[in-house]
Amino acid sequence: MSIEVNNETEYDVDLKDVNALAESVMRAMFLHPETEVSLVFIDEDAMSALHVEWMDLEGPTDVMSFPMDELRPGTAGAPGENGILGDIVICPSVAEAQAKAGGHSTHDEILLLTTHGLLHLMGFDHMEPAEKEEMFALQRKLLESYTGRPAPKETVE
Repeated sequence: MSIEVNNETEYDVDLKDVNALAESVMRAMFLHPETEVSLVFIDEDAMSALHVEWMDLEGPTDVMSFPMDELRPGTAGAPGENGILGDIVICPSVAEAQAKAGGHSTHDEILLLTTHGLLHLMGFDHMEPAEKEEMFALQRKLLESYTGRPAPKETVE
């Protein structure tokens, strides 16, 4: 797995743990071992600009995902295709506010958002109730498998 993680903010983000989580999720979803993904942490101004440009919505959001090669999960016997999964952009200041509202740490929120973003890159969505139930259950399972403890309450809608 090729995972690039960059922090362009003043927030102290545990990039090693984010990288390890991304690798854990990608392995659990049986992505090709040479799959590439990029994660970047940006400030509210940069996130607001992306949010307007891509979603036509004002203000910063927590996480945005930009799929590249439309890779999908594989299986134990047949890993997914090789390629570029895409880019995930996370705003730590929004994550911090959501973490406070949810009663958990900013780091836990960042791990949740990383998992959420990865699932979006793999084609999962939460627009319909059944999709949301499937995606959020998988998100919890992947987070709990990685951390060994209950996942925080989802703040992503």
